[in-house]
Order: sequence, then structure tokens, then C-alpha cells
Amino acid sequence: MNPKEMTGLQLLQAMAAGHIPPASISQTIPMKPTVIESGQVTFEVQADQRHLNPLGGVHGGFAATVLDTVTGCAVHSALEAGIGYGTIDLNIKMCRPVPQNQPLTAIGKLINMSKNLAISEGKIVDEDGKLYAHATATCMILR
Repeated sequence: MNPKEMTGLQLLQAMAAGHIPPASISQTIPMKPTVIESGQVTFEVQADQRHLNPLGGVHGGFAATVLDTVTGCAVHSALEAGIGYGTIDLNIKMCRPVPQNQPLTAIGKLINMSKNLAISEGKIVDEDGKLYAHATATCMILR
């Protein structure tokens, strides 16, 4: 099936299953989808030596990119075929430093969708549920 003819859910599930290539950003920021449902996504993520700031900590852009991804994918998972979206606002709270070389989980959930706007939230947590960063996003629906 042509990706342009797939619903957002079908496209993301095909990507997660390896039937179509992942977004190229996942080469820069390692993100692997593990759960794709309508309105909710889960990704495995892990920062490494490529994501450090000048002080040697994981750059805040790592969490920002991951959270933009999961909040956007939560919205995308609820869209019909041929409908796009774009992030117009991303509000991030960094709760603690993201560790290097530690597997983390990023979760995105759709909160509300209208004809033109969608609101979603995302979080990055460890295996114990410890929160590293949280975000809310507003996306424009492109019909």
C-alpha cells in the first residue's frame, strides 16, 4: 500500500514493523517504536556520546526531539489517510538530567483533537517510572 493512502495508525504501525523505513531523525536520535495504538505511542530511546552538551551531559535537545516525536506521533496515529500535521507549540519541562547509555521509555498520548488542532502530551521515564521530562504539544491539522 502507498504510504499516502494509509491512515496515520497504519503508517506508524508499518514503520514499527519494518515494512517501511523509519523517519531519518531516528538515525540521529535513537528512537524505536514499541507500541503504536490510536492516540497513544511508546518508543524506546537512549542517549549516547553523540548527544552531549559542552559540559558532558545529555543535551536538552535530545529530550526535546524525543518529546516532539512522541507527541506528534500520538496525533498522527489518530489521523485519516492523506491528512498531515505540524507542531505549532511544544512546552517542555526538564525534570532531571537524561542519563547517557541508559534505555528509557517515551510515551505520547493524544489529549484532544478538533477539526484544525490537536493537543497531546509526552513523557520520558525509566523502567521504575522516574520522570525525566514532560511535554505538551499543540499540532495544526493539515487537511
